[in-house]
Amino acid sequence: MENRTWSLRVIFFVFFFITSSSAEFLIRQVTESKDSSVLETEYNLNTNLGLTRVLRNQRPSSKIVTIGSFSVIRERSEPYESSVFEASGYKWRLILYVTGNKNDGGNNHVSLYVRIEDTESLPTGWEVDVDLKLFVHNARQRQYLTVSDGTVKRYNQGYREWGFAQLIPLSTFHNSSQGYIVQDTCSFGAEIFIVKPVEQQESVTFVSNPPNNVFTWRLLRFSTLQNKFYNSPSFLVGDRYWRLETNPRGVGPGAPHLPFNLEAQGFRPNAVATTTWGAVNLRLRDQLGSNHRLGYSAAWYPIRPGYKVGLNIIYIRDLRGGYLVNDSIVLEAEMVMVSVTNIVPI
Repeated sequence: MENRTWSLRVIFFVFFFITSSSAEFLIRQVTESKDSSVLETEYNLNTNLGLTRVLRNQRPSSKIVTIGSFSVIRERSEPYESSVFEASGYKWRLILYVTGNKNDGGNNHVSLYVRIEDTESLPTGWEVDVDLKLFVHNARQRQYLTVSDGTVKRYNQGYREWGFAQLIPLSTFHNSSQGYIVQDTCSFGAEIFIVKPVEQQESVTFVSNPPNNVFTWRLLRFSTLQNKFYNSPSFLVGDRYWRLETNPRGVGPGAPHLPFNLEAQGFRPNAVATTTWGAVNLRLRDQLGSNHRLGYSAAWYPIRPGYKVGLNIIYIRDLRGGYLVNDSIVLEAEMVMVSVTNIVPI
């Protein structure tokens, strides 16, 4: 029993040593590697901060500040304030702390903010919602480290400045192998998009048994009709026109079936044209009784006219008795559900 206990202890310590060594090696490997894919992995270690950091090719769309002879100020704690720039109809200024904003938890990081300016000209109670992204140029990769947190920043009289205290670790930023400071020069940027909530939304509703939802089509002189597809007149149900389609000679090899299709057409005037849901009962009526041939179909119909869904509900050879009376057949469509789309206020 004692030998077994001793063996388990040995196994535990060996496992602990291997695990600890592997973790230390992994951290060292991520920190020291120069590969761009590993750079992104290193940034993802900070996801607990709520930030995302990715490299992209496109320059920032709102502002870029490039600092030459960076070594002159690399140890300074005072913020650098950029010139005023305009973006999305407002005026702004970049605020950069090259050694971090200690008052905002920016120790051992570069901190970068965007402050709104000239607010005196804005109306009382002004608010500006911003989707904010901040950037650090990686000259070695020829890409921009893009930093965001997925939240909308609301600027107002009480909150005129937003940004990220922990934009990038100083250990990464100052590391010459990482590529953020090249020839004693570095660049920062901002991208500002105004988030203006929509005032309307597209509302899709499903209407059961809409008005005028039954359409009946009688084909006369059935025996004289040719081997081709015939279409009924169009009928309106919901916001869309529909029509029926069949081939009197049938389709399919061997014993042909009578095809029975529902085809979507255009939309009524001023309707919101979208993909339309159509659920339909298709009937070949028994003109002498109630033994109708019935099929059910439900589908999304695209915006473009001409899309059709159908069934083969009877063999041509079985078109007799109540189904074929006075050389005519009666096809019927009952639209049991359609979708209707409207643009409505929120």
